Amino acid sequence: MLHINDLTFRIEGRPLFEQATLAVGKGSKVGLVGRNGTGKSTLFNLIKGLLSPDDGTINLRKGAKFGAVDQEVPSGPESLMATVLAADKERSSLLLRAETATDPEQISEIYTRLSDIDAYSAEARAGSILSGLGFDADDQQKPCSEFSGGWRMRVALAAMLFAKPDLLLLDEPTNYLDIEGAVWLEAHIRGYAGTAFIVSHDRDFLNAVATHIAHLRDRKLFSYTGDYDNFEKQLREQQRLSMSLRSKQDDERRHLESFVNRFKAKASKAKQAQSRVKRLEKMKPVATIINDPIPPIDLPSPERALSPPIVRFDNVALGYDEETNILEGLDIYIDFDDRIGILGQNGEGKSTFAKGVLGMLSPKTGFIKKHKKLKIGYFAQHEIDALHLDQTPYDHIRDLMPDASQAQRRARLARFGLGHENSETPARDLSGGEKARLLFSLISFDAPHLLVLDEPTNHLDMDSRAELTKALNLYEGAVLLISHDTNLLESVVDQLWVVGNKGIRNYDGTLQDYRKAQLEKQRSTGKTKKSKANKPNQRRNSAKARDDIAPLKEKIATTEKQIEAAKTAINDIDTQLAVSDLFTNNPQKAIILGKKRVVQVLQLEDMESIWLQAVHEYDEAKKMTS
Repeated sequence: MLHINDLTFRIEGRPLFEQATLAVGKGSKVGLVGRNGTGKSTLFNLIKGLLSPDDGTINLRKGAKFGAVDQEVPSGPESLMATVLAADKERSSLLLRAETATDPEQISEIYTRLSDIDAYSAEARAGSILSGLGFDADDQQKPCSEFSGGWRMRVALAAMLFAKPDLLLLDEPTNYLDIEGAVWLEAHIRGYAGTAFIVSHDRDFLNAVATHIAHLRDRKLFSYTGDYDNFEKQLREQQRLSMSLRSKQDDERRHLESFVNRFKAKASKAKQAQSRVKRLEKMKPVATIINDPIPPIDLPSPERALSPPIVRFDNVALGYDEETNILEGLDIYIDFDDRIGILGQNGEGKSTFAKGVLGMLSPKTGFIKKHKKLKIGYFAQHEIDALHLDQTPYDHIRDLMPDASQAQRRARLARFGLGHENSETPARDLSGGEKARLLFSLISFDAPHLLVLDEPTNHLDMDSRAELTKALNLYEGAVLLISHDTNLLESVVDQLWVVGNKGIRNYDGTLQDYRKAQLEKQRSTGKTKKSKANKPNQRRNSAKARDDIAPLKEKIATTEKQIEAAKTAINDIDTQLAVSDLFTNNPQKAIILGKKRVVQVLQLEDMESIWLQAVHEYDEAKKMTS
């Protein structure tokens, strides 16, 4: 499908690729991984033709179409449904031609092609994709301009998926999705008949969809068969004897063991000690993406613990206007040693709850009580965007440390992987990962007692995510974490809260249980299932099944007759259309016959679907009687 041969490309004289070669086979799902700044997004721009290689070639299979989410997301007055439907250029063109065409033969060809590309089920397919990405039926009819940038990115993703290109180019597709949306996208990509080339730092997403991993390192592309875990296993084997890797892991183990030994007998630290014990038990050699040292993330712990609870909600309702409550009846609290993962679909109130904790949103009813000495560090996407773009990281930290020496300020930045070069770079020119590191430095400056983190990994590569995980496990305050990164959640939190139906509840299962439940929920959406909850015993089940068999058998027979009749009608129409001078001598009749054929073909498809469903139900009923 895609062949990259001896690719060489330089930016301002700096080589990003030097004779890099990669083959992406038809139907494969390839995850592209590598450190931030190694050129993953640049490679996509080269494939799309937005940049030209200095040497080598990039070849897409002849006649193949690629699809990618543009940086310019839809923001006009068109509805979400109309925006997605317009992404199928062929369908839109055919419908436009059908309105103006007058030549009978041309009209017949148009309607036949519309039938071939399943144009008449387009709205249902578009609606299914939009629903999977979190838009309900009402949302789908609203204009794009009513939605925020993150939600419009989802619309752009939906449009690209609807167009069904031969090659999908996906650049961090889960960044704007919640866990529910990510689970849906995983299932969609797995079932996608085309080829997918995916830049992602989401380990679980790559494990779910990838058939191959392309690793960008040392300005070349290395291909591995299997998902991300398998790639890491192979890379780990290659680096097995690396002393730097062994030293790094030993250092982390010593940190964790030191914490456990210090606090395992202390009641106020029991939860945190236990979470680190679990981390130690799960610890195994983890390969670094490349041999270069991973820039650190060092989150200072609070000097003293606060008496619990540090935050308490008493019958709180939160909302943005007088009429509507996003959340209500909240009676919950956060202790100093809590590490909480917040789950739930986007729009249900996760960020609203975080704003209540932070004091950015006042309760409409009830009250929120916080410890008088509580200090909170807050990380969110819009906080990154609010950095002073003309100021360097050094300027930011100097404002916080006016009396410190230059060496002390630079040492502070170095604790977050911001060395001399990027500490002097204006924030607007920093990469997303570097901006995230700067924000971590700023929010943790006062050693807060509580960290509220809203999607903190969106701009971090795989190794930086591992570094953040380590930093959070060494941090001794409370953590409130909103993230679609299940690996981060599993490694850091020890309890899960689910936001939904205007409330927040404890979730007793594991994160994998939650993901499985979401997948089952999506599979069952739109399907008619027989309820078994009101059937007291197997005898009644069998009796009900026997009662169902006769009408199902009759339905199958009736549908078979209808299918044969539709096939006969289509054959008759084809015979009439085959008359050589029909379109010349009787064009009106030709137009009518062409439209009738399209109707018969669509009816035939519907009846075949009904027949398949009836046969399935009949087989299930037969099983119940045995």
